[in-house]
Amino acid sequence: MDLQLFTQKISAHFKNELPFVLFSLPQENTITALLQQSSVLYKSDEFSANGFIFAPFKFEGEAFFIPESNSEKITCEFTKTSFQMEPVAIAENDVEKYEYIALVEKIIEHIKKRKAKKIVASRSKDLNLDHFSIDTLLTRLFSAYPSAFCYIWYHPETGFWCGATPETLVQITNDTFKTMALAGTQPYTANEVSWGPKELDEQQLVTDAITTNLQRVTSLLKVSNPYTYQAGSLLHLKTDISGVLRSRKTTLTKIAAVVHPTPAVCGVPQKYAKQFILENEGYDRTFYTGFLGPIQENGNRAILMVNLRCMKIDNHTAHIFVGGGITIGSKPMDEWQETQNKLQTMLQVLSPML
Repeated sequence: MDLQLFTQKISAHFKNELPFVLFSLPQENTITALLQQSSVLYKSDEFSANGFIFAPFKFEGEAFFIPESNSEKITCEFTKTSFQMEPVAIAENDVEKYEYIALVEKIIEHIKKRKAKKIVASRSKDLNLDHFSIDTLLTRLFSAYPSAFCYIWYHPETGFWCGATPETLVQITNDTFKTMALAGTQPYTANEVSWGPKELDEQQLVTDAITTNLQRVTSLLKVSNPYTYQAGSLLHLKTDISGVLRSRKTTLTKIAAVVHPTPAVCGVPQKYAKQFILENEGYDRTFYTGFLGPIQENGNRAILMVNLRCMKIDNHTAHIFVGGGITIGSKPMDEWQETQNKLQTMLQVLSPML
């Protein structure tokens, strides 16, 4: 299907307030859409039917779901549009800055008391849109970040979400799986990349926590050395993790429950960090740092991604979500600046609509 007809169908579906999801896998030039034929809010606790999963941060075994069986499935070969990705200047809000720095300082105090090794602090940034266009959003989002998993999700009961995430929660092919540990952030420059002790320690914490959790459901684990990975205008430290599942009875739901929420979006130890986040962040993350992705071959193939670099668009307001991992070596002002840098991923998509 050509792009013009594709976007017309998406726009008509949205106008009729019918659920849909669009997504493109990393390094692919095809966009897949599931256009749900009713406004039913489906949920799944088995992840064994073909469709698309959309799970919140507070995942408790059940996720929202757009099933292929109740959807029109269409694809579009997408030629990425070349455009200059210039940084978008936004004024700092002193209140938001003070609140985030205070949160980071509180986390550091808890870490000093050895209650945790790492806790992820996040925030949302609200921006007024001059106008909103699905066509513009689709073209810019799917063009700008070829190495990311890009998506647009809409359901009248969950709202309109979109993002370009670099982080895989888990990828399943029969009894084999792939995942990753992703931590540390710095802006991309042409200069030689250097990582400090804080980033290297954080990356090791994330890797160790993920591999420890996976040992419960795997018979073989392979872990790469960490390396620098570019995601749009940002650089991260990345470790590849792969292996074989212990039993074919290990369901995708069980694997997701074992690895989510990862230390990269929650902290170490997981239980303490999650409770701290729920009690102290001051807002509900909802689907930010949850997970999402397509289920194929009745659960034998799946790619579930962590919902990072994302935003919710509500009428003419964009809510952009950003965060960072806080460890004993964190400096509050640097952590604030890291979230400012991360805002650029979605700001550059929104630029013509601001």
